[in-house]
Amino acid sequence: MQAYLFVHFREKTTPDGEQVYFGLSRDGFHWEEVHGGKPVLWAYYGDKGVRDMTIVRSQLDGRFHIFATDLSLAYGMRNQYHHSWDEIGRNGSSFLAHWSSQDLVSWTEEELIRFGNGQFGCIWAPDILWDKEKKEYILHWSSSHVSNHYGNKAIYAVRTKDFQHYTEPELFYRKEDSGVIDSAAYEENGVYYLFLKSEKNPGTIILEKADTPLGPWTRVEAFSESMRESIEEGKYEAPTAIRLEDGRWCLFLDYYGVKGAGQGYVPFVAESLSDGHFVRSDASFSFPYGFKHGTILTISMEEYERIRCHVWKED
Repeated sequence: MQAYLFVHFREKTTPDGEQVYFGLSRDGFHWEEVHGGKPVLWAYYGDKGVRDMTIVRSQLDGRFHIFATDLSLAYGMRNQYHHSWDEIGRNGSSFLAHWSSQDLVSWTEEELIRFGNGQFGCIWAPDILWDKEKKEYILHWSSSHVSNHYGNKAIYAVRTKDFQHYTEPELFYRKEDSGVIDSAAYEENGVYYLFLKSEKNPGTIILEKADTPLGPWTRVEAFSESMRESIEEGKYEAPTAIRLEDGRWCLFLDYYGVKGAGQGYVPFVAESLSDGHFVRSDASFSFPYGFKHGTILTISMEEYERIRCHVWKED
């Protein structure tokens, strides 16, 4: 029997919201808080806040890795970013925050890893894809770039085998008629699937597929059709998905269409990624509070109990 770990942050105006939180589930639908709904890891460097987490279990050595956007709105929006998302996009951090662990409860101290040669704007929303042919990981993120005068964002990537040494960044995905953010990539039966938030044309979540991890990518129109009546443009972002124990896929989209506590993830279920037909399933879903932009990891019941019973230190 498998369980699930959701690594996320919380939408709060205080600095404790932009830290690393854990949620647990036995079925992928009903979630419980960890550590009394308080952060399990804190960011002490860079912006002193983190968002948009991703987590992976390395297939090479079994070690766990968390990466996150180095960004604090609680501190920075009032100070160096002058209440401007555009300024964050151009002048925000080109580092990603990183933690690692062997057991999901004892974690290294935060480290900041810089990518690129100063030509990127803020590096947002990392995600990790396993390239099973090359037996290495593709760490990808969204960013603006000096090459188009920090205009429409695209998805960039580096490769790594050990999460210590990385290749130079390369273009992973670009949408010609708009920016894209929040990439989330998965493999099913030898085909790769890429969820993205398109900023225009349409201004919503799209799904692309390819025969290789680096494309070329083509649109999954069945997904767009199935979501057309389920979500409004300009109100959903941060897609993340898990494969349930019965083989179905559960896609979570972060709803930000209201202010405050009404934000958080809503679920959609499909028989397969190749089918692309996702059905909104709010009635089957519950969170103790609004989980914001994160990633879900499949874990064992032993790991579930270890996290649930662990006495987390107070920071």
